[in-house]
Amino acid sequence: MKQNQSLLSKYIVIFFVVSGYWIISISTVFVNKTLLSDLDLDAPIFINLSQTLITALICYGKKSLSKLFPSKFSFPDIDIWDKQIIKSVLPVSIMFTLMIASNNLCLKYVSVAFYYIGRSLTTIFNVLFTYMILGEKTSKKCMICCLVITVGFWMGVDQEHFSGSLSVAGTLFGIMGSLSLSLYSIWTKKVLPKVNGEVWALSYANNVYASIIFVPMMIFNRELPVIVQYPYLQETFFWGILLGGGICGFLIGFFTSLQIKYTSALTHNISGTAKACAQTVLATYWYQETKSIMWWFSNLIILIASGAYARIKQIDMERKHRQGPFSKV
Repeated sequence: MKQNQSLLSKYIVIFFVVSGYWIISISTVFVNKTLLSDLDLDAPIFINLSQTLITALICYGKKSLSKLFPSKFSFPDIDIWDKQIIKSVLPVSIMFTLMIASNNLCLKYVSVAFYYIGRSLTTIFNVLFTYMILGEKTSKKCMICCLVITVGFWMGVDQEHFSGSLSVAGTLFGIMGSLSLSLYSIWTKKVLPKVNGEVWALSYANNVYASIIFVPMMIFNRELPVIVQYPYLQETFFWGILLGGGICGFLIGFFTSLQIKYTSALTHNISGTAKACAQTVLATYWYQETKSIMWWFSNLIILIASGAYARIKQIDMERKHRQGPFSKV
């Protein structure tokens, strides 16, 4: 009886963690799209800055609480202004900055429904850069999945062009977002050991450095006059949405870690793929968009190929683990 109750409790926790990830992730996309399009705030870098700043403040708050109440709160001991820490983490922060900036710029020019297709090349860039930077080869089956994802991407782009709603700028920013995300993931893997594997420490340093980088980017993009002249600048609902977007940005990382902790990396990938499908369907309903059968087919191709890639990678990793470090390659 106790074993059944324990198993039930575990499944309940997993359900709430996965549900939380879905809700937060989808909400973040819709909140950013509302700011960029519905509220017509032509300042995507400013939105990025607000999100990294809020995350940095949350991390700083937790760090302060750990000093005041060490028995209840904990935070890794890190000096983000240490030269060695800056030297180690800054490359990750630059990739992180490019990633979230590209994501918002992509979202500015494309619909939420097309957003998943626009950023679907992350897997391909992961395979490419993992080989170039880490020297890790990918199996032929995974390469076939990558080829199918590429076909699905081009089909989606072609259907957007056929319907007259293709944004070249948005698509290019989507590709840039996929590229920077893959580099960010690889660099994170390399840099984490330098902060003793502490995700909180890396997140804190990352968001502080990114906030600093975003300031000149915002000025260079001529967003200051846009912000000053923005008609809703003094409205409470605007700052509420902006704050909500920042908190969502922080919670995505939190729920991602929880989802991997209570399930597995494979389940996280499958959950993310399924979430993207739900997000696409919800977006077409919310914005009352009508898409062709071929457009939906391109989404299906990407979803199936991405899921297959994740499954094949898991099987490959399990096989290597069984063979052990002294087995022949």
